[in-house]
Amino acid sequence: MPRADATRNRTQLLEVATRVFASADTEPSMRTIAREAGVGIATLYRHFPTRESLVDAVYRDQVARLTDGARELLAQLPPPAALRRWMDLFGDWIATKNGMLDTLLAMIESGEIAHAQTRTELLAAIGEFLNAGRATAELRTDVTAEDIAANLIGIFTVAHPPEHNARASRLLNILMDGLQPPKP
Repeated sequence: MPRADATRNRTQLLEVATRVFASADTEPSMRTIAREAGVGIATLYRHFPTRESLVDAVYRDQVARLTDGARELLAQLPPPAALRRWMDLFGDWIATKNGMLDTLLAMIESGEIAHAQTRTELLAAIGEFLNAGRATAELRTDVTAEDIAANLIGIFTVAHPPEHNARASRLLNILMDGLQPPKP
């Protein structure tokens, strides 16, 4: 079992790396991430021996947050409100890829990260919202998880956070309006 300080350092490194990756225009150095986390470079490399291992950990952490977040949001909010909040989390996930895109793409191409598995997990999360919203008659029945995923990719391609948060929010609200069932 890892020591408490080691667990704390790893958690802090993941949180800081996520934030640094999201705000970076290019891939930040490992030294930058260690400095921002307030730890030495050796501590970073002890937890994440390569850039790829750090990117993999951040990526998997973010996917887990999205999939777990779907269930948590549905337990707290009505399906449409939960889905809309989850869309914001999805935008945060997209933004995190800013500073790790080259490494991430290389890892997907080499098969180190199973893109198809991530897609399946995210579509299942969206499906949970749709099923819950259909059960309460608050979301349309003719929309698929793939439809919503395609819309989200389009929205965050043209309104990439964080610099276009207002535009992304407006477009997400328009999408949510379109997901409401027709009025009788």
